[in-house]
Amino acid sequence: MSFQKLDDLGHKLEALEHALAILGADEATHMAVGGGEKRAEAMSALAGMHHRQATAPEIADWIAAAEQETLNEEQQAALKEFRRQYTNLTCLPVEFVERQTAARMRSEQLWRDLRAKNDWAGFLPALEGVVALVREEAALRADVLGLNPYDALMEQYDPGNRVADITPVFAELKTFLKTFVPEALAVQEARLARRPLKPLSGSYAIDRQRELGLAMMAAVGFDLTHGSLSVSHHPFCGGVPSDVRITTRYKTTDFLSALMGVLHETGHALYEQNLPKRWSHWPLGKARGMAVHESQSLFVEKQLGRNPQFWRWALPVVERHLVEAWSIDDILPHVHRVERGLIRVDADEVTYPLHVILRYELEQELVSGRLEAADLPEAWDAKMREYLGLSTIDNPADGPMQDVHWPGAAFGYFPSYTLGAMMAAQQWAALTRDHPSADEDLARGDFAAINDWRREKIWSQGSRWSTPELLERATGEKLNAAYFTEHLKKRYGTP
Repeated sequence: MSFQKLDDLGHKLEALEHALAILGADEATHMAVGGGEKRAEAMSALAGMHHRQATAPEIADWIAAAEQETLNEEQQAALKEFRRQYTNLTCLPVEFVERQTAARMRSEQLWRDLRAKNDWAGFLPALEGVVALVREEAALRADVLGLNPYDALMEQYDPGNRVADITPVFAELKTFLKTFVPEALAVQEARLARRPLKPLSGSYAIDRQRELGLAMMAAVGFDLTHGSLSVSHHPFCGGVPSDVRITTRYKTTDFLSALMGVLHETGHALYEQNLPKRWSHWPLGKARGMAVHESQSLFVEKQLGRNPQFWRWALPVVERHLVEAWSIDDILPHVHRVERGLIRVDADEVTYPLHVILRYELEQELVSGRLEAADLPEAWDAKMREYLGLSTIDNPADGPMQDVHWPGAAFGYFPSYTLGAMMAAQQWAALTRDHPSADEDLARGDFAAINDWRREKIWSQGSRWSTPELLERATGEKLNAAYFTEHLKKRYGTP
């Protein structure tokens, strides 16, 4: 039976994915510096084995034969996702993948060195090489998938999302934010004039911050028997659903940044831990793309972790671990701080989408050939001035060199961040319609009903639906910017 062959293949691929994920998480957290070269060799060999097994020519025959077999509904859904994954993996010739991987790794290594020196001229040739390869990839994928080139790239991160649907939603959001950012800043200034900011700078021992993080993780639903918390240069969620590895980084002068990092990564981890276990060896059992993943992490960080009701419960927990007294009025101005800035990863939830929309617009221009890499600094500066009133013209390190995505050839990824924020707000609105006492639950530190809703609507569905279908089935409507803008107005606008 051909479906059985695919099922067996799924188990083999899952084992390799498990090994790669755990080796990767360990490299970023516990591996000794001198282990890097051999670790790269081991991971490269495993990745090669995985790719060869996942793209073997006979799989096409198994899929075609399985489509003629009598399958139950779950198996039919699994088969559809097996076909989608196989098509996307085999779009690119091996020769191209090798060429692009080498260029991407060289470009990323150069970027790490030259960004620190603000050396755009030195970096530009490598970026031009990456952009040329991305255009080639987009054309190859577009040809096989029957999509326009940028949609074909986005399909790798968010199956089903299309420029035609996203651009009008982003345009509406951009128009709103250009007027709302000044309003939010004015509201904040008026509040601070009435009640100056109480500094949160103290001396917060890392072991106490870690215990606080673990307590918060467990409270919001993280299963500590199937996951752990470590330290890394940049917070991430890795590992596998049965052994989720999340990390944060600590500052002894500020506990809030590590705590918010932990909450964000716990959002990712809850999604992974609650995926359907019986499908774990099928593509169907995987998380449905980056926008959905970001919606789950941002839901925990923003909808829950920055909700004033959450802090009615959380503040005593923080005080128990860090032995310092604050009132809710002391903490919320820090939790809700709004500030125009150059750096996307440091941005607050009001200004962050403008950073993403800027990149979304520029990378479409780059992929289509309407913009060349050499013209990026001027194009970036023009948009940064228009959207946030800031200039990067003599500062490419904080402009087009600030993110690793373009040096690493990850074009089509950026929209996921803001789509995730919008989807999280839409999910919260739907959840509170179904469960009107969600805010009171938060004030008591009771996350059960909130997690039950998310498990039923999002987590248990795996990759059964495309990104837009999953959102519509969960919330009753297509992506709608109004939920996100209402969320921002309520939290940051004129009282």
